[in-house]
Amino acid sequence: MIDDFKDYLRLQTDLSEEDIQHICGLAIQRKIRRNEFLLREGEVCRHKIFIVKGMLRTFGMTPDGGEHILQFSTEENWTLDVESYDNQTPARCNISAVEPSEVLLWAKADFQNLLATLPQLKYFSELLIARNIYSSRQRMLTILSASPEEKYEDFVNYYPGLLSRLPLRMIAGYLGISLKTLNRVRHAQLVRH
Repeated sequence: MIDDFKDYLRLQTDLSEEDIQHICGLAIQRKIRRNEFLLREGEVCRHKIFIVKGMLRTFGMTPDGGEHILQFSTEENWTLDVESYDNQTPARCNISAVEPSEVLLWAKADFQNLLATLPQLKYFSELLIARNIYSSRQRMLTILSASPEEKYEDFVNYYPGLLSRLPLRMIAGYLGISLKTLNRVRHAQLVRH
């Protein structure tokens, strides 16, 4: 697990081997089962999470038990409830495993110290945050203005590898449409092709 993360850092950053060893030395390794929670609504998000293997989802629950899925995080991606983590306040979202996953966790104090002492890691972190903001803005525009057909087409184009890994109810929860609507859209698309 750690070796995969070291390879990721070597490819994505200019960090020295010594710095990579230091970052990895502070990581907590965890294997999580499908549907296991890393964070529940109301808890405080105390860790940065890197997905080595598998997939996590960040989601909120509706009063009737439905899910509003904000994000899927797959291999070589980071996740957390940013508001809870930054302010150390109760989370408004849940983070759980969609499939068996292997993750690395860093306690907030440890990660803050890494950012303060490793300028290259801080720069890399800022790039990832900016990329996430751009992606989130595009997703908001799509959710607010696109038809169900356009939402699904956007998902297929942006995440082609996720279709076979996700149950349809989760795709519907991510797109903000009902499962019935998703099935209709998919059926119409199959008929066209």
